[in-house]
Amino acid sequence: MGEERHPLDIEQQEDWMLEEQISKDYIQAMKARDAVRSSTLSFLRSQLKYARLDKRVHGLEDQDVIGVIKKQIKQRQDSIEQYQKGGRQDLVDKESAELNILKSYLPQEMTESELKPLVEQAIQEAQACSIKDMGKVMKLMTVKVAGRADNAVLSDLVKKVLLSSSCR
Repeated sequence: MGEERHPLDIEQQEDWMLEEQISKDYIQAMKARDAVRSSTLSFLRSQLKYARLDKRVHGLEDQDVIGVIKKQIKQRQDSIEQYQKGGRQDLVDKESAELNILKSYLPQEMTESELKPLVEQAIQEAQACSIKDMGKVMKLMTVKVAGRADNAVLSDLVKKVLLSSSCR
């Protein structure tokens, strides 16, 4: 009898590297009795499971996993801000530790000097002349950077370049 193939395409499985890495890291954290890391990754795995159920797929592509991680990061940042206002340094420290763990799974963010040429190219492609065209440029840029840049930083840079450029 020949080898039985897994029902999922191998190429499809290669897109799930990040989700698999998170599961492996969770197991390592459990073995090492790292409470903060294991609880953070456990919660992240739970959120990934919900995302899989929503999409009705067996595994998430890395880009989907990054989206879930970014959502978790945003929640941690909001919590940190609230805890700081409430004077709860213990909770700020806990959320900050979780935030650092989550950030370690994101790809390296692009610097402003790496983004600027892409922004200028997107402005030309969109034929943008003023700040009114910012939406068109941002739409192009979110595809170009694919999660490798913070949207707030990207938005500020697009605005700055649009304001400094003149229509020809």
